[in-house]
Amino acid sequence: MAFGTQDEADDAMNEINMTPLVDVMLVLLIVFIITVPVMKHAVNVDLPRATNKAEDIKPETVRLSVTADGSYFWNETKVDDAELESRLRAEAAKEPQPELHIRGDKDVRYERVAQAMAAAQQAGVKKIGFITEPKH
Repeated sequence: MAFGTQDEADDAMNEINMTPLVDVMLVLLIVFIITVPVMKHAVNVDLPRATNKAEDIKPETVRLSVTADGSYFWNETKVDDAELESRLRAEAAKEPQPELHIRGDKDVRYERVAQAMAAAQQAGVKKIGFITEPKH
């Protein structure tokens, strides 16, 4: 007893039943139709107009140069060790605290740069950077 040939079975499997797909699409359409007005529901209020500028206070940058002979220059002004420490304490107390950029001569003893860094750390300076020249 044969129920059909192989060709008849293939013909029955070639069609896709679109009814479940259409049902799902209709349900989604109804859900979106219901939820969109709820999402846009708001009380209309005429808000006042105002202009404001965000203050972008940039702290100044302090340049500390150490020359080849070990002298300190605070923004191109020569300072001694005692004056350097007092200026560092004054800058550390500012709000916002400025950045300290140390520019050491390549021939200076490392000890002088290390002393400047230690004085800045003891004074409470938090942002310390080293300035170098790029290689050509």
